[in-house]
Amino acid sequence: MNSLWTPTTLGHINLPHRLALAPMTRSRANADGTPTGLVPTYYAQRASLGLLITEGTQPSEDGQGYMLTPGIHSQEQVAAWTKVATAVHAEGGHIFMQIMHAGRMGHVDNTPHHRDLLAPSAIGANQPMYTPTGPQTTSAPREMTVDDIKQTVQDFRQAARNAIDAGLDGVEIHGANGYLINQFLAPNANIRTDAYGGTIENRARFALEVARAIVDEIGPERTGIRLSPGLAIGGLEDGPEGEDLYRYLIGELNKLGLVYLHIHHFGNDTFLADVRARWSQKLLVLRYDRPLQDIAWDVEMGLADIVPVGRWGLANPDFVERLKAGAELNEPDASTFYSGGAKGYIDYPTLQQSPAVAVA
Repeated sequence: MNSLWTPTTLGHINLPHRLALAPMTRSRANADGTPTGLVPTYYAQRASLGLLITEGTQPSEDGQGYMLTPGIHSQEQVAAWTKVATAVHAEGGHIFMQIMHAGRMGHVDNTPHHRDLLAPSAIGANQPMYTPTGPQTTSAPREMTVDDIKQTVQDFRQAARNAIDAGLDGVEIHGANGYLINQFLAPNANIRTDAYGGTIENRARFALEVARAIVDEIGPERTGIRLSPGLAIGGLEDGPEGEDLYRYLIGELNKLGLVYLHIHHFGNDTFLADVRARWSQKLLVLRYDRPLQDIAWDVEMGLADIVPVGRWGLANPDFVERLKAGAELNEPDASTFYSGGAKGYIDYPTLQQSPAVAVA
């Protein structure tokens, strides 16, 4: 596990080790999309993880899918995120914002304007979705026009500028986990017959246009992207060309010099090795259901440079210290993941607050 504790660089920042905080939706935003006053404390508590990646943050009103998720498209939101960045930096951490457009993975009742959801094609996700009136099925989207696509690319660009203006260290484009960019990649969600559908190159076009716009706005050294090859989620399927599509997309992204690629990985290590060979910058790998004793494996095997952690970081603000000490971890309380308020958010004890028994 010694490989985890070697310092590294990520563009313009120096990191003390190879761990990071993965992005996790926590539903601690106000109705206007501003992060609540608890959010600076939450991220600052976890600053020892070095690199923190925020929850998915919508670049526009159209980008919201879930209830009480934050945005980065108004000046009020920028001001609120400035407090988060300042709190993290005061504790010695660095913070990237994940910019996420939900696309068809949402419900109109969760948006501030109640307009139709946007998607590459008018194909619903048909997934359960919690709304202010209780559980419903995701709303049917409308197919984006070319003008919608161009506007959304500009929304991503402006959101990245807003994040940097708020004092964050960079942004992560959310191209994974069933959301809008991922929807353009999936042949069963994207049946367009124009320049954004059909061939591998066309289905990857939107992702690349977003990446180029953000790189042009804030620089490649401040721009990362998350992808989830092989993950069937939100009704999406990669199809028979899936691996070839990701090889093409990753190769084109690599030409842009993005500071990192973040892979949400689900078990195909042969393909992960192929990704590693094609990617020149830092590679982050978050494995599904990884045992704690294997946390350093990808770094040791040369398959990853940085290992993001999700629920372990959520429930253990001092995860780095606990891991170094071989100490017992707090268990995450799933009932509070999206509940709002301080419980299950900023009240998990540290070792100093509640000494844990060392793991044998």
